[in-house]
Amino acid sequence: MSKPFKSWMSKLQGSEFKVMRLGECVPSNNVVLDNPEYVVRYLRENLSTSLAYKPDVENAIAIYLNVKRRPIGFEVVSNGSIDTLFVDVRTLFRGAIIANAHAVIMAHNHPSGSASPSEADIKVTRNLITAGTLLRIELLDHIILGQPGVDSQKGYISLRELGYFAA
Repeated sequence: MSKPFKSWMSKLQGSEFKVMRLGECVPSNNVVLDNPEYVVRYLRENLSTSLAYKPDVENAIAIYLNVKRRPIGFEVVSNGSIDTLFVDVRTLFRGAIIANAHAVIMAHNHPSGSASPSEADIKVTRNLITAGTLLRIELLDHIILGQPGVDSQKGYISLRELGYFAA
């Protein structure tokens, strides 16, 4: 082994690394996630392939997008309980930075079927908007997935459409 390689290896000993897996998404020129309906369709088609997604509890999902709003991939960043979810701003944006994403869409599910946002959902959305602004990685939307007919005909609610992204 060369001396520079040995030096580099000695610096790594004792260090821990996290390898993260972005959900596979087949590159496609016709998939643009520029409205909530397309985002929900994308998630419903792809979440079943995620090893980390657990439909019986709340899950925080980050979709990482390129400049043209095409998905680079998605990641389940947190699993919660049946009615509670902790979303760490750093964890969500860490994946965006690693993926070299231009923008992020946050989503989470409500196992109860109701897509109505809680005060905690609104607060975390505001925190993510602030953090994204500082990092220059735009949070495009926060979508809550529920079931059609429970409190929404569509089965989801977009916090952007509800006005929580207004300046």
